[in-house]
Amino acid sequence: MKVIGLTGGIACGKSTVSDMFRNMDINVIDADKISRSALDMNTDAYNEVKIEFGQEVFLPSGHINRKRLGDIIFNDPRKRKRLNEIVHPKVYNAIERKIQSLELDGHKFVVVDVPLLFETKMQKIANFTICITVNIDTQVERLMARDDITLELAAKKIASQMPLKEKESLSDEIINNSKSVLETKKQLVEILKKRDILL
Repeated sequence: MKVIGLTGGIACGKSTVSDMFRNMDINVIDADKISRSALDMNTDAYNEVKIEFGQEVFLPSGHINRKRLGDIIFNDPRKRKRLNEIVHPKVYNAIERKIQSLELDGHKFVVVDVPLLFETKMQKIANFTICITVNIDTQVERLMARDDITLELAAKKIASQMPLKEKESLSDEIINNSKSVLETKKQLVEILKKRDILL
């Protein structure tokens, strides 16, 4: 089975490319979804977060207040690192199990969509990696529109991630998503033909 690692910066259009893969009947494992479910009530990660962050990140219902937790880790790199240490091993194991299950079911290809692919060293499970990128002005505009936030906050969010240029340099393939969806699809098809995934 060929595993394709998909990554990119915030608001670069990774979801758009993931949907293109799904429309080609190629399974996509979404690390963000797994990460969210890893923090469901009474999971191991949930209990570790309770010990590490205390009651202030919990709602009266007992669920994690994800917005509050997000605010804390966004403004405190040490806390962000600690949360990643709790969640990422669980996400990694869940992804590996899903890959094995798809392989047993006879699938030839799978895409693993991981925003922090290189930061978490998860590229080692991929046969090759694709980075979705845009120019910085487009990234800022899209992030402001998507999250309804100020220019200052958009710049902060982008700065908190690995620089796009660094992600590009670590990736095997790059798709520039600054133009039309058709142009993005064309780049993806070219890569998949080159990699013997599409004939």
